[in-house]
Amino acid sequence: MPKRTRFTTWRPLATAATAALLATLLTPAAAQAAPSGSEPAYSYEDAIREAVWVDTGLDGDRDGRTDRVAVDIVRPRETARQGRKVPVIMDASPYYSCCGRGNESQKKTYDAQGRVAQMPLYYDNYFVPRGYAFVGVDLAGTNRSDGCVDVGGRSDIQSAKAVVDWLNGRAKAYTTRTGTTRAQAGWTNGRTGMIGKSWDGTIANGVAATGVKGLKTIVPISAISSWYDYYFQQGAPLYDSGPEWLSDYVDSPDARAKCAAVQQKLVDGAPRTGDWTPLWTERDYVKATRKVEASVFLIHGMQDLNVRMKHVGQWWDALAKNGVDRKIWLSQTGHVDPFDFRRGAWVKTLHRWFDHELMGIDNGIDREPMADIERAPGQWDTSRVWPPSGTRTATLRPDRGTQAGVGTLGLHRGHGTASFTDDPKLSETDWAARIDKPTPEKAGFVTRPLTRDLRMSGSSEVTVTATPSTPTAHLSAVLVDLGPATIRDYADAGEGITTLTDRTCWGPSTPADSSCFKETKAKTADVDYTVVSRGWADLGNHASDHKGSPLTPGKRYTITLDLAATDHVVPKGHRLALIVAGTDQGLIDPPADKPKLTLDLSRTSARVPFAGGATAFARATTGAATATPDATFLDGVREPRTTYRVPEGAQ
Repeated sequence: MPKRTRFTTWRPLATAATAALLATLLTPAAAQAAPSGSEPAYSYEDAIREAVWVDTGLDGDRDGRTDRVAVDIVRPRETARQGRKVPVIMDASPYYSCCGRGNESQKKTYDAQGRVAQMPLYYDNYFVPRGYAFVGVDLAGTNRSDGCVDVGGRSDIQSAKAVVDWLNGRAKAYTTRTGTTRAQAGWTNGRTGMIGKSWDGTIANGVAATGVKGLKTIVPISAISSWYDYYFQQGAPLYDSGPEWLSDYVDSPDARAKCAAVQQKLVDGAPRTGDWTPLWTERDYVKATRKVEASVFLIHGMQDLNVRMKHVGQWWDALAKNGVDRKIWLSQTGHVDPFDFRRGAWVKTLHRWFDHELMGIDNGIDREPMADIERAPGQWDTSRVWPPSGTRTATLRPDRGTQAGVGTLGLHRGHGTASFTDDPKLSETDWAARIDKPTPEKAGFVTRPLTRDLRMSGSSEVTVTATPSTPTAHLSAVLVDLGPATIRDYADAGEGITTLTDRTCWGPSTPADSSCFKETKAKTADVDYTVVSRGWADLGNHASDHKGSPLTPGKRYTITLDLAATDHVVPKGHRLALIVAGTDQGLIDPPADKPKLTLDLSRTSARVPFAGGATAFARATTGAATATPDATFLDGVREPRTTYRVPEGAQ
């Protein structure tokens, strides 16, 4: 399809009360100047708080009537009195009653009339005074909604899409859950932006992939782009359970009593073999990016081991291919909201983004760099586009080294073999810590120390030709920056942040809903190495990413592992390592056997995107360099914690 014009500016007749006031006070010439941003001109304390139930058109719980989802609304009272229509910021979530939102796990609370008293997070406090409505949607099967949770499927997505349709006059809503009195959305212009972290951001991705009219932008934070890749990677299981566990976790008591059939469909449709099924096709939003009309502001932690960076690479590349307007922030954190790692800059940027995309204010954000990347804790770089111009893929080749079991990594084809035996008790941290020492559970390959900085940007892949000794085998491949650094401690419980006791406030408060949240600071670690990209696969999926088969011991197989996207600078004096091993403890589940695998190095390679491509790699790995370290053990972060089964955090 032809590339769309980036950030078409839409100008409403008035963007806030201040714009109207200025138009009456300033000279005609001055009044024509576009406002620089929406201002807090409306009362949060007096805002209208109401609830409606939107009809989804589905009957997921099979009770004989179509499901209605609860929609809690906070909107300016003054615009309603003046007949002004406002845009909408929406967060559709399964977590409003079961688990809570944000770093402080806030839940919705209600007054005696059933109106929302506390809306979690700061979006309503900050944006309602600036002329926006905020809408919090309970996904089907959660909190006050009918239906069943189907974990990213039709019901989940329709829960939110139906609300966008209602806001644009295309769906029905009611003033109560079971009543017949209709509710209208005459107070909005229908222009909607969806935002949310984790499952919430995933819903934003899925709704955008329907192409629904009226959805102008989405801000997915740490979000899933394909649910198969949350549970598996190329056949390798990432968790010991499937989506039925997650559905049961967030279902309301009412849904839990009615949704056994949906639960069974999730079990039947997500076999632990890791084979692709129609269930996963329904939950793959990447395939539908051609329908996406909304702009996308994507935020993710490059060390997120819950919703892993593979979701970023495939979604971002597909959006780019289809000409979608987009912006990206990549942090050093794990599964953390930008409000908790870069608060002031984040709120300012988000405000400008919504002003531009929903209010049509020409504030210049569309002409600023596309990407912000955290290089060290609290230190950020920008890129005009991402990946940066001039990024090209270099094919790196592992080879045997002068010391048995410690190989080299360069541009020339390798020779010979390297072997390892899967040890499910060990992880990437064990492998990297002993990269300069032969150990039986890994095959490691290392460049010489770099003579200049080398930037990786984008998604890599590793092609492995391996001979297994057993009928089952899992593979892991990781890229490691070997050298001292101070990084965010993403393996800590806070995943790179420490929560403090002091609070900062982001908008007005009410007695029931405070806008003040605990501050955070970076939780750092001094390390000798940093794992920068990872990928996993079941070798039984060598012929297809979607279907596995038993292996023949002693037979050679070739498979390409997709590695997660990243943006990382390997500094001068550091080394770059490729490690190939079996089970990455804590990050994938082990196979039925404990195979020995023998790699054919002449048919094994890594394709890595570098700024400057193979030429930059060659320049960085030639010439005078510091001596290779003598260390036999390198310190890193602790091993990956027990994996999550909830795409939000350690609930």
